Amino acid sequence: MSSKDQEISTSSEILSPLTAAAIQRVQEGVAAASDRTTRQIIADTLFQLESIQSQNSLPRIDSRIRRVVLRSLIHWVFHIKVENIEKVPQQPAILAVNHLHHIDPLLLLAELPTQPYYYILGDARTLYNKWWKRLILSVAGGVIPLARIWKEELAVIQAAKAGREDLINLAQIIETTVPTGGEINILRQIDRIVLRILAHGDSLIIFPEGRLGQIEGKLHLPLKRGTVIYALRAGVPIIPAALIGTQDLYWGKELIVRFGEPIHFPANARPKRQEVEAALETLQNAILTLLPSDYQEPTGFKPLNHFLNHMLW
Repeated sequence: MSSKDQEISTSSEILSPLTAAAIQRVQEGVAAASDRTTRQIIADTLFQLESIQSQNSLPRIDSRIRRVVLRSLIHWVFHIKVENIEKVPQQPAILAVNHLHHIDPLLLLAELPTQPYYYILGDARTLYNKWWKRLILSVAGGVIPLARIWKEELAVIQAAKAGREDLINLAQIIETTVPTGGEINILRQIDRIVLRILAHGDSLIIFPEGRLGQIEGKLHLPLKRGTVIYALRAGVPIIPAALIGTQDLYWGKELIVRFGEPIHFPANARPKRQEVEAALETLQNAILTLLPSDYQEPTGFKPLNHFLNHMLW
């Protein structure tokens, strides 16, 4: 069984309905995966990140400038409420947070302290699928691009195997063009990059759900194990955090960034499975505690709703 077939079989219950918008997103994603410029940028970025020798070895914008620019833009559009920012330590750490929208990492960077410098582990094609995104990221830096297959692409493959003849060609292109994200050489490269970043005094933002959530106040479970494995191996704390309100955006909406108490684990270069699972459960409970149990989406007029929800696709 291929790695894509395995991922489909284990994820079929969570695959989204194949709407026209979802198919269009897949087509755009396949085009990005096939684009030589995008592939070269990803390869060059990973090569530079793997060559880290000191904190200043990579071209990147000053974190203070990055924060001022992002905060100015985001606060102009939304009403931002930050809770418990004092809990964020001024030392290398991994920020583990739920994920509802592509704006989430920008919102976090707008509110996090400027020291240590935060890197984002994010989906490569979502980051580089537009020319203006590539331009901004080429200047700003601070991104670890992760190549992986999307849930919509898995849904296309599954639908084609189930008899959707109109999706057979698209499914074949996906299987021959799109990396799954499970390739061992890529996983090892990302592993080396993350540990070097943390070892040199920088921090990392990770979304342990591994995908966009669709319901406010809910986590997509189970969480991915990578977050706690990195923390255990690097000997750094995990800062649990919750984003509230970003699933459906509109002008003037209140967005909440809520930080929790750092979680400290004993450093272990070779953590055992039981240790990883226990740490993961601790992290899961910490994030769930920060999320609202009774979130109510505001009703009424939502200015620029469609534009703001789709501008970062």
